[in-house]
Amino acid sequence: MSDHLLLALALLAAAAAGLGAWRHWHRRSFWLCLGYPLTALAVRATWRKVALGCALTKKRQRFWFTTVPGLVASTGLVRVRRRLQRVAVDTKPRMRWPVPTRHGWRVTVHLLEGQIPDDYAAVADRLAHSWGVHAVRVSSPRPGRVDLAATIQDPLVRIDQAPASIELLKVTVGRLETGAPWVIDFRTVPHWLNAGATQSGKSNLANALIVGLAPQPVALVGFDLKGGVEFTPYAPRLSALATTRAECAGLLDDLVGLMTDRMGLCRAAGARNIWQLPENRRPVPVVVLVDELAELYLMADKSEKDEIARTSTALLRVAQLGRAFGIYLFCCGQRIGSDLGPGVTALRAQCSGRICHRVNDPETATMTLGDLDPAALVSARAIAAETPGVAIVASQDGQWYRARSFYVSEHTAEGAAHTYAHLAPSWADITVGGYAADMTDADLAEFLTPDPVVPEPRKG
Repeated sequence: MSDHLLLALALLAAAAAGLGAWRHWHRRSFWLCLGYPLTALAVRATWRKVALGCALTKKRQRFWFTTVPGLVASTGLVRVRRRLQRVAVDTKPRMRWPVPTRHGWRVTVHLLEGQIPDDYAAVADRLAHSWGVHAVRVSSPRPGRVDLAATIQDPLVRIDQAPASIELLKVTVGRLETGAPWVIDFRTVPHWLNAGATQSGKSNLANALIVGLAPQPVALVGFDLKGGVEFTPYAPRLSALATTRAECAGLLDDLVGLMTDRMGLCRAAGARNIWQLPENRRPVPVVVLVDELAELYLMADKSEKDEIARTSTALLRVAQLGRAFGIYLFCCGQRIGSDLGPGVTALRAQCSGRICHRVNDPETATMTLGDLDPAALVSARAIAAETPGVAIVASQDGQWYRARSFYVSEHTAEGAAHTYAHLAPSWADITVGGYAADMTDADLAEFLTPDPVVPEPRKG
């Protein structure tokens, strides 16, 4: 008997070791062949209890066999009998069969009468704890349906290296919590606001952006209000760099003049933007990188008021008009608050792309994400200092995500700047134009078309 027991234990140990090795060396096939079927069965089996515990059920009248008291037997026991009655029964939402994903599974649930997707978004954390997963995301592909996407483990704990960017003005800078690539596409979302405290990953994201844009036929322009310590190492790839407020004001004047020249070029060709021009006449796109945005608005005394107003107006004009003429903004700052003045609030309204890393004050998170989705503020404030690069991203698809940028060191970004220095167009050549004199106020108003409307992100 002991020999059989030892043999059984040895077989169990060998099977467990084999399963562990399979899971370690090829996690995807292990998940699809063994983990997913067991998980799907467990989710379906527990759905009624989970829905009841999360208050997602509804009372409905149903004919149900119930027990009712009958006669009292001589032994003193009450005899009961079954009777068909109409009673209120907790009805769970109908759930489809779960579908496996790269980092977990996804399931579609049919809403009950009176339910909306926000009811499920409000209990997303409860659903995650009930199923023992890292997180549950809620989306609504069409009316009457919600998709519950569960991630078993946090996909942002470890991410791969940054892939090469092959499309113009599109850079893959990291990964979303869904496992999908985090892409910054300036053609789709022209202006971005990037907030984050020191050591939160804000500068690393700018490095990833520089590495991705360096080999592309674009002009990079830097505004570095730290005296040039951030962007000076990348100067070989920059067409222009401003390191003081006076230099920033002059460079912004150049950008406004550049927009005016391109307005005349588009008007002469009958085009509404530079992308409608023939390729041989299309001017080079310009990506403007702004570091320490707040320094452009801080005022030490009243003597700086006029300079700040001039700078704020010029930057706002670039944000309003730049999309059509191939000028795109990526503004970074440690602190971005409404106390900096109405210019910052107006600029924020023009930045459809929002990125919020770990911040030191709630005001910056509110300024970055509050007008898009207040629910994202809770996740933004929960970012730990031990996870640099993690951020909350709200962009073109109308939702917000946790994301993490690839680690790109300063040495890597500096190497890319030197490697592709020959692709940096001269700023003097870019700003040469002869169409400014032909533009009138009416012509300027013709190009004041709003940016593409980004739908309000859904909660969850």
